[in-house]
Amino acid sequence: MENPGYRTGSFDALHHPSDDDDDEMVDIAGATLDFSTTDDIPPLGSAGFEDYSSRRASANGVGPRNLVDPLEEPVPGLGTYEDFNTIDWVREKSKDRDRHREITNKSRESTVALLHRISDAFSGWLLMLLVGLMAGALAGGIDIAAHWMTDLKGGVCLVGFWFNHEHCCWTYNETFQERDRCPQWKSWSELITGTSEGAFAYIMDYLMYLFWALLFSFLAVTLVRAFAPYACGSGIPEIKTILSGFIIRGYLGKWTLIIKTITLVLAVSSGLSLGKEGPLVHVACCCANILCHLFTKYRKNEAKRREVLSAAAAVGVSVAFGAPIGGVLFSLEEVSYYFPLKTLWRSFFAALVAAFTLRSINPFGNSRLVLFYVEFHAPWHLVELAPFILLGIFGGLWGALFIRANIAWCRIRKTTRLGHYPIIEVLLVAALTALVSYPNSYTRMSGSELISELFNDCSLLDSSQLCGYEQPANMSETGVGNSLADRPAGPELYTALWQLALALIFKMMITVITFGMKVPSGLFIPSMAVGAIAGRLLGVGMEQLAYYNHDSIIFRGWCSPGADCITPGLYAMVGAAACLGGVTRMTVSLVVIMFELTGGLEYIVPLMAATMTSKWVADAFGREGIYEAHIRLNGYPFLEPKEEFDHNSLAVDVMRPRRGDPALAVLTQEGMTVGEVESLIESTHFSGFPVVLSQESQRLVGFVLRRDLLISIDNARKRQDGVVSASQVVFTEHLPSLPPDAPPPLNLRGIMDLSPFTVTDHTPIDITVDIFRKLGLRQCLVTHNGKLLGIITKKDVLKHMAQIANRDPDSILFN
Repeated sequence: MENPGYRTGSFDALHHPSDDDDDEMVDIAGATLDFSTTDDIPPLGSAGFEDYSSRRASANGVGPRNLVDPLEEPVPGLGTYEDFNTIDWVREKSKDRDRHREITNKSRESTVALLHRISDAFSGWLLMLLVGLMAGALAGGIDIAAHWMTDLKGGVCLVGFWFNHEHCCWTYNETFQERDRCPQWKSWSELITGTSEGAFAYIMDYLMYLFWALLFSFLAVTLVRAFAPYACGSGIPEIKTILSGFIIRGYLGKWTLIIKTITLVLAVSSGLSLGKEGPLVHVACCCANILCHLFTKYRKNEAKRREVLSAAAAVGVSVAFGAPIGGVLFSLEEVSYYFPLKTLWRSFFAALVAAFTLRSINPFGNSRLVLFYVEFHAPWHLVELAPFILLGIFGGLWGALFIRANIAWCRIRKTTRLGHYPIIEVLLVAALTALVSYPNSYTRMSGSELISELFNDCSLLDSSQLCGYEQPANMSETGVGNSLADRPAGPELYTALWQLALALIFKMMITVITFGMKVPSGLFIPSMAVGAIAGRLLGVGMEQLAYYNHDSIIFRGWCSPGADCITPGLYAMVGAAACLGGVTRMTVSLVVIMFELTGGLEYIVPLMAATMTSKWVADAFGREGIYEAHIRLNGYPFLEPKEEFDHNSLAVDVMRPRRGDPALAVLTQEGMTVGEVESLIESTHFSGFPVVLSQESQRLVGFVLRRDLLISIDNARKRQDGVVSASQVVFTEHLPSLPPDAPPPLNLRGIMDLSPFTVTDHTPIDITVDIFRKLGLRQCLVTHNGKLLGIITKKDVLKHMAQIANRDPDSILFN
């Protein structure tokens, strides 16, 4: 950012990172980026001076001066934040209260002001409406485009190349078994060689599948690298960090939105082991951030904007899964740092609008909102809780193993030359995925198709290999409705089970190295796919066990011969929830998402049992979910609100300066000149300075931010007559008496925080950490009997917590 008119070495000094800076710059996802973009930089806020009064001018014999009226001419830049800094939640909420109080008072004076107050109150709901509409429309377009491009790897529609396989064969009226072989759809081997049979045709389809996979992945990583480096990854760790108060300029900007939307379609269509659900949360938050600029109260207030982003996170899950209630709970449980009741209502409204928008677009083509509609005909039995809990144990073990393996791989990527060649890495992983996936029909299909296939309950019309049972000798063995009684497995089912076992091993391994690459990559669908495969395998095993042992003590009371006792699809659904819970550590929101996702409301108890078991097992190996682990890996300044802290150190043990350090840099209430203040700013890199009564007394008066100081002094030099380096800087309510020939003083009391948060030197550190978490503080001053001793910043707290956990404290904000 370059601002003409700012003094060299003063305002520019904001950009000099150092060990002394309270909020360091960080390297997001290992990318070297240009942060000169003006994307989503809010218009400059307003604050002001208490300027040199006319009475003081008269007393000194000085004529009228060109003074600045802060109410009429706001000082540009005051109240805003630098990139990679933490916002002051208390200050932002105070600004919003003052704004609201002013609007309320004015509304009593005129009808126009009253209408302005009504429009201000309604603007939040209007913004939520726009966010829901925009995110729902984008999600529908992403779903349709991804479906078409995924099918494009297998062939093309002769009626219109823009039709996917399902829409191309929509009017084909042949038998159910031949529904995928309509004359309008041609595979690439048919188009090139004229036949779809034989080894040469198979090789041709194989090569075309590999070609499209490499092309899509190459385009995705190239677009991300060239236009929007922030568009890579899931986005949820960064969204959590931003919602906690951290500022990452451009992360939610328009270029990130455009590139992430395009490359998400390409990445999903390439066949890589990733999903679009996590990135859709990022896309929805980008929409919300861009739309915030239409409304002044959200554009100028970072805390208010984060309320909207919390609602947008709910919208992202709502459009990803068609689960509006689960989306709201996901935002509340997993993502949001500050979630007042008002935000809960607005989140629900926005998620509802987004879900209706998605439903009207109907991207799934099934006239339903849910992604994986299930219709199981047999109720579950109490005995089945044991295998459900077993799936929960598997999900917890897989979650803990995946987090450790993925973090280890990402650390290798960051610390070796592998991280310097993201395009080559993506192409190699895409080639490996395509080569191994194509021969196995269960890895060749997309993640969503695979999960839908595994959730399916076999009926009389199913031609799937998973329904390859031995046919009953007579139709009297048929179960109730469209379901079938438990039957012995046939050769097709055994083949499918072997393929699923191989797919399980492959999915578990390839997802570890795929998540975290420089393409948009979600983790929900790959994790659910792993769990669904494991669940289906266990479900078929239980089904065969019940069929051959229906007289045993376990099955005798409830599973009679010829009955439909075990539903393998239910086990797949429970396994999917268990594995996703083990990886993300979601609980309540996950259960709600799963029954909204499938429509299986009566299976809440199995889902709850598996989800809680997976969380307990995974927590036994480490309490961090995958998103918290990536936050720590990247060194983001995030204080986990759910993490317990029980250490008996005191505030004096954490504060700076420590013993042997130079004295704390402070400003005095009066007596310092403009030149001395500028020298202090240039010689240090602190983000703010305590103001004390005098150097001798060290009685605390207030706190002033570095950025506000620089902007105020620069503005006064340009707009206020007589301000020079010898001018006194005062932070008092009344100006001191000065010699008649002295230059006019500069009163900066208006930019000083008169009530900074303080703790005593004997305050336990666990209480201090709670204060930082619950109030969202940037810094806290330490006093003893009213005298300033030191300062504790958010970085100091994070470093101290890292030391206690036997981690490298320098990893905070430096990765």
